[in-house]
Amino acid sequence: MEANLASVGLHWEYGGPHSNHATEMALISFPDGSYLELIALQANADPAAVKANPWAAQMQGDAGPCAWAVRLKDVAAEVKRLREAGVTVAEPEKSGRNRPDGIRLDWQTAQVGPEPRGTFFPFLISDTTPREKRAFPSGKPTTRDFSGVTRIVIVVRDLDESIKRYRAAYGLQAPIKQVDAAFGAQLALLGGTPVVLAQPLAPGSWLSDRLDKFGEGPCAFVLGARKRSGFDRYTMSNAAKDKATHPIGEWNTTEAILGADGSITAKINGAPVASGKSDLTEGAFGFQSEGAEIHFRNIKVKEMK
Repeated sequence: MEANLASVGLHWEYGGPHSNHATEMALISFPDGSYLELIALQANADPAAVKANPWAAQMQGDAGPCAWAVRLKDVAAEVKRLREAGVTVAEPEKSGRNRPDGIRLDWQTAQVGPEPRGTFFPFLISDTTPREKRAFPSGKPTTRDFSGVTRIVIVVRDLDESIKRYRAAYGLQAPIKQVDAAFGAQLALLGGTPVVLAQPLAPGSWLSDRLDKFGEGPCAFVLGARKRSGFDRYTMSNAAKDKATHPIGEWNTTEAILGADGSITAKINGAPVASGKSDLTEGAFGFQSEGAEIHFRNIKVKEMK
């Protein structure tokens, strides 16, 4: 596994055993503060503790992704909000571990929903000791080729029911639905969140088999790449973009100028918001939306001479 991760620029560092007498962990940390936690059973794990672990089946079956969490400053406030929204939430509980260098790490978590921890809804986590000592044991991210975790794909049995539960819990708008035949699922992209819900298209597929074996839960994580092939020099001013963009419900005019030398300039309502340079000087171009509904009109393409 270490060799496979290293081959794509993902390096990890050992974090030590958990205090549950069942698991130990290693960490792949990213510049944006998110991380992937690799969890396995301790060499001399307590059988009773292993049986009680919510991810025992996934670890023993090498399932890969099995759970996810969101970090909060105030777990109690989020517990209260979710309960008021009708979501079952357990009382926060304390946990921790010692790093291999002896530094003590402590945090508290809370389980959301009736499913195994962090499978359908994320479990909540808040650090008691400084978070950077847990997320960055060596004082820096373990990789800089990727910016962080950008999407969590959760396989579900009933897409519409799952959408309903997420919208009720987090006050979300209706998602974008699409079919991804290559992935083998009907997807729902929940705008304003990193969540993508996936219902298998057909029985007997890898996704359907995974659902039968491990139940609902994360089946993939999508990472943001910091270095893009042929397009490494690009800057965007979020302040300029926010200032130039009209309120939701009003049309915006977007202009992208692509030079023969690979230079790119983007404008919103006449204001420059981004620029860069690419090694690519020919090929197709397209339009996309980052997980939210979008409409286009009056699309014009003009060749520059």
